[in-house]
This record gives sequence, structure tokens and C-alpha cells, in this order.
Amino acid sequence: MPTTQTTKINQLLDPEHVRIGLDETSKEGVIDALVDVLAGHGAISSLDDVRAAIFAREEKMSTGVGKGLGLPHAKTPAASDTVAAFATTDGPVDFGAVDDMPVRILLLLVGPEEHKSQHVKILGRISRLVSRASLRERLLAAESPETVIKTIREGEAALGRGEHRFFDPLE
Repeated sequence: MPTTQTTKINQLLDPEHVRIGLDETSKEGVIDALVDVLAGHGAISSLDDVRAAIFAREEKMSTGVGKGLGLPHAKTPAASDTVAAFATTDGPVDFGAVDDMPVRILLLLVGPEEHKSQHVKILGRISRLVSRASLRERLLAAESPETVIKTIREGEAALGRGEHRFFDPLE
């Protein structure tokens, strides 16, 4: 996994770390399920430590960033590299989001402290991508992990080229 400033979200995801239609109904349940998705990931030494770091971060401030997006994240020594898990939920989950909208799209991001700059850039990138209603709709309609990754890859490529035809206006 590259750790340069140009790391893209789709580079962090593979189909085994993407879940479609989680049936969890609570914030805690969704976060637990996302952490569990990372089981067996070579860059994670302890799921319990990752879980504790995510929940400690969540206690400081909700990672429900608005428009139905949740970005649970943390920096922890339990991660030797930056890793991600992605999920959509079957129904809305109250995340205490800044806009009071329930969450249905989630990206969990975990990395070591020394990847702080990369961590912040990835969080900003996913926020920009999911600020577009058309991309949110495509992610929620995706029926496979491969489709999720392809949608994110196409969105990142369009943003990188400065193309706006891929997206609707910012909402």
C-alpha cells in the first residue's frame, strides 16, 4: 500500500473489506461490524486496539460528517499502515451527524500516527466525493463490493481531471 500524498481511496479498498447492506441499526453496531471487516488484514495487529481507538475518537466528536456519510477513524499503533473498510447500511443509522441526517455510507479509516497527513487527506477526499448526490446514490445502489470500488475509482478519476460532468452540482 503506497503511503504517499496521492493515495486514493480505491487503492485502500479491496472487495473483502467492503460490505453492502449492513443490517446494524446502531452507531456502535456499525462501527463494530466495520472493525470486524478488517480481521486478518496484515497491517492490523489487534482488532481490539483498533476498536478502542475508533471509539475513543468517536467520544471526542461524532464522525457523522453530513449528507449520510460516517467516517469513523483513528490513528493507532495497532495499524502498521493505513487501511480502510467501507460499508453501506440497509437503513438509516443515527450517528449524531453535524447535519442531523442519518448515516448510510461509511468509510472506516485506521492508520499509524506517522501517517497523519495522509489520513487527513484521505478523509478530505472521501468527503469531497460523497458531497455529490449522484455518487452517493450510485454507492447506495451498488450490489457488489467491486461496483463500490469501481464507483469510487471513477469518482476520484473525474475529480483528478477536474471533470464535473460525472457529478451533479454540489449540494
